[in-house]
Amino acid sequence: MTFNILFFGVYPYVAVAIAVIGAWARFDMAQYTWKAQSSQMLSNKNMRVASNLFHVGILFVLAGHFVGLLTPESMYHYVISSQNKQLLAMISGGFFGFLCFIGLSMLIYRRLTDERVKANTSFSDMLVLYALLAQLSLGLLSIPVSAGHLDGSVMVLLGNWAQSIVTLNPIDAAASIQSVNIIYKLHVFLGLSLFVLFPFTRLVHIVSAPVWYFGRRYQVVRQKRA
Repeated sequence: MTFNILFFGVYPYVAVAIAVIGAWARFDMAQYTWKAQSSQMLSNKNMRVASNLFHVGILFVLAGHFVGLLTPESMYHYVISSQNKQLLAMISGGFFGFLCFIGLSMLIYRRLTDERVKANTSFSDMLVLYALLAQLSLGLLSIPVSAGHLDGSVMVLLGNWAQSIVTLNPIDAAASIQSVNIIYKLHVFLGLSLFVLFPFTRLVHIVSAPVWYFGRRYQVVRQKRA
């Protein structure tokens, strides 16, 4: 129970704090590193297909998680039952998760096999890609596990965990998630760990907005003279 509270009651706040403070510090001190660092100019082969599959998939998956986890049971029952909500999550999450998985696999393969792209790939780039691949794999593996209990009860527990975290109730959050399958726990833990990686990698571009580009400090470039 102690480890359960630590990982799923305390760690969420630590991860979010690192993400917020780290991103704030990076934006304040190194605004010109706040970018996606696209490698499309180095090699355009299969880039468009891979990138589109990944981004379409990940956007729908994130939106589904956000709505599914943070909507209270008492509210969505006016529209859909817990059982049907779980089926919807399995079908839509599986479809868009698979699209994302294909796109991400193509992006990883490209970075490992294209010499120009590989030479300009950092350790943090590959760390993020592999972490996302592991997270997607856990999410897809949770689908057959969910098929073993179609009453929607586990989805309710996961929703209670997320809502308890948001309402600053870590003890109830840890209690809600304690009995669920290890696949879900690993999926949640790795998802939280992505928040820790967020301010130190290219993931920061997720929250970029075009207006901030014009608000950055000017970059001074001086020509080197012999």
